[in-house]
Amino acid sequence: MTLKELVLRYVQKTEKVFPEIKIIQGPMAIKKEKVGIIIENARRYLEDAKYYREKKKLETSLASVAYCEGLLDALRLLGLVEFSW
Repeated sequence: MTLKELVLRYVQKTEKVFPEIKIIQGPMAIKKEKVGIIIENARRYLEDAKYYREKKKLETSLASVAYCEGLLDALRLLGLVEFSW
């Protein structure tokens, strides 16, 4: 699969999500355990990125690290974690 095809695949898959997104009204409480689970998932994406980099699958590596960054940025934007790039 070419990089162009890979990008198209990710974009199409992601576009399908937006019509389904529901914004929940009212106060939300997010437990630390849930934040920890998201951080662990981000860590796994980073490990995947390093694994695929070693296997010379750079496109997959890039996608994995992008997922990792996305999860971390989301947590930061929600004010649930603090860090700087």
